[in-house]
Amino acid sequence: MEKYIGIMSGTSLDGVDVALCELNNIECHLLASHFIQFEDSLKNQILNLIANRVTLKEIGEVDHQLALFFAKAVNELLAKSSFDPLEVEAIGLHGQTLWHEPLGQHPFSMQLGNASVVAVETKIDVVSDFRSKDVALGGQGAPLAPAFHAFLFAHLDRVAVVNIGGMANISIFKPELLGYDTGCGNVLMDMWVKEHLNIAYDKDGAWAKSGEVHEKLLNNMLNDPYFLLKYPKSTGREYFNKNFLRKYLQPLGKICAKDVQATLLALTVESIANEIRQFDVKELLVCGGGARNIFLMEKLQEALQDVEVSSTQKYGVDADNMEAMIFAWLAYKRVHHEKVDLKSVTGAKDNTILGAIYAKD
Repeated sequence: MEKYIGIMSGTSLDGVDVALCELNNIECHLLASHFIQFEDSLKNQILNLIANRVTLKEIGEVDHQLALFFAKAVNELLAKSSFDPLEVEAIGLHGQTLWHEPLGQHPFSMQLGNASVVAVETKIDVVSDFRSKDVALGGQGAPLAPAFHAFLFAHLDRVAVVNIGGMANISIFKPELLGYDTGCGNVLMDMWVKEHLNIAYDKDGAWAKSGEVHEKLLNNMLNDPYFLLKYPKSTGREYFNKNFLRKYLQPLGKICAKDVQATLLALTVESIANEIRQFDVKELLVCGGGARNIFLMEKLQEALQDVEVSSTQKYGVDADNMEAMIFAWLAYKRVHHEKVDLKSVTGAKDNTILGAIYAKD
């Protein structure tokens, strides 16, 4: 067994998850984990880069700041868990996604967080840039999670996995591995509650539960072109953002803020459930921040009455740290020169080795 660290900061922009894992080619165990919340100043800089015209200097500076932030998270994890950097083979660094456009004239997926800086600051080799090779092969470059979900759960009968972070993505294992972004996860709900209650997220879905679903708004959003696309498909904040919501809100006039929140939660639930219903699934395992949203989990179970909905915790896999664990596993695959089975997920021409290695010295 070898030790690897995975780092993940997702589209929710709540913070950075770091997972120290022990793994080989048949199993992966979480040894320790750590979370650092984004400082408001860094979070706002990232959001500014996504939403506005910016300079190369601004991009470069945030790239470096994120790297220092990622390295700090790793060093704090090692310190609190009493592991030495020399015990860790490599770090798998996803980086912070700024823009994801795999279907443009010049396809790309851009993540920030300078891997060389992370390697120097942690004294551990870093594997990063996991998406570019898949995109170069004509794939979406995302989601990457289904390959790891299959590694953990494909032996189970008629099971699917949904990760609900800023975006939501599903993994289907049979008859072949499939996976794609169903659409928005928490991102629109987090944006709306921040704007109206000035809190980072709607804990347990309490505010959404206090409102009523606006059926016209919900139906209009569910008929958005993204939800009607066939897989493979992937998305991000470049699509599901304030402009997306404004487009559907403005024609309907004034709607009570808590009703909008209830409708956004229903959008996440229905967009996931609509996809799951297409497959022969009897159990849906949920991971990511959405697994902690009690009301969302209740509504997802209501929407899928013939499917058992539960957290990945049921099978001993930490729902909060799943995404960070993915990148520990992907780093293992890269160090061992192993291809990742993703072409059926992303639409790439072939499976390939993902990621580039940035040496500590």
